[in-house]
Amino acid sequence: MTTDRPRLAVTAGDPNGIGPEVALKALRTPAVRAAARCVLLGSAAVVAAQAEALGLGPVRAVMQPDEPVGEGAIPVLDLQPDEAPGFAWGRVTAEGGRQAMRAVEAAVDGCLRGAFDGMVTAPISKEAIQRAGYEFPGHTEFLAERTGAGRFVMLLVSGGLRVALVTIHAPLAAVAGLVTRERVRTTLETADAALRADFGVEAPRLAVLGLNPHAGDGGVIGREEIEVIGPAMDDVRARGLDVHGPFPADGFFGRRADRAFDAVVAMYHDQGLAPFKALAMGAGVNVTGGLPIVRTSPDHGTAFALAGQGAASADSMREAVLLAAQMAARRKGSRA
Repeated sequence: MTTDRPRLAVTAGDPNGIGPEVALKALRTPAVRAAARCVLLGSAAVVAAQAEALGLGPVRAVMQPDEPVGEGAIPVLDLQPDEAPGFAWGRVTAEGGRQAMRAVEAAVDGCLRGAFDGMVTAPISKEAIQRAGYEFPGHTEFLAERTGAGRFVMLLVSGGLRVALVTIHAPLAAVAGLVTRERVRTTLETADAALRADFGVEAPRLAVLGLNPHAGDGGVIGREEIEVIGPAMDDVRARGLDVHGPFPADGFFGRRADRAFDAVVAMYHDQGLAPFKALAMGAGVNVTGGLPIVRTSPDHGTAFALAGQGAASADSMREAVLLAAQMAARRKGSRA
């Protein structure tokens, strides 16, 4: 293993969920160890206690990302060395939200100052971070504000299957009002740029899904495809983007029409993520495109019901680390 492997910050996630477990499992896989130099960020006391309870040790607390540890040990950048925070598997708590977000803050700030080449975030609880005083619906929106990203896109990835979202964590009742010509256009442009920069796609081909059933059926079931989505697609075509649609969403993935495109742009969260997760089979990765830093995460949540059992699959977390390493290496290569 060479020292030019990307250095990645991996956040431990909510300590009451499966985040620390899947992170420890992923970081122990040979593929991850060969691809990146990873440092786990969180409370060393909590991670060590969970590692011992689940048989996932050894871990070592460090104060600097490049501090050496013993052979086979996972370094934990201790963010609470003067405290003794606990955890309560399966519970939503403000303390769990605070621990999770402290790690996210440290990871993104470390990426911005060059201490890390990218970051991978284990799952957080939106309810827990709200209890802790963080007024964000999730990682994506927090990271965009923290990094000053004017444009960003949530992009779910599993091999050649990629799904981007126009609206993200919005109530369904608000979606139609949020699907504006500007938002659709911005999402298409940001997804196109992310595919070029982070995935090496020279000329991305994008499919766009309609908002309404049957993509509006010529205006009979809604006019957003005619008045909003179509004009936004015309705007980006005029700038050289290769976009197609809008397609009816109901049968698009079922007939695997996605295979003809480099990414599919869905109008809202469940329209894109429900078929994605069905096809990705637990190994999907969430990528935040458009940020000045590399950020990935597994495509699942905290799974409080599984916490503490040692039974959580680390497949998605492993893939998230491997993809972050690839993206970071690509960005470093483009700057060389």
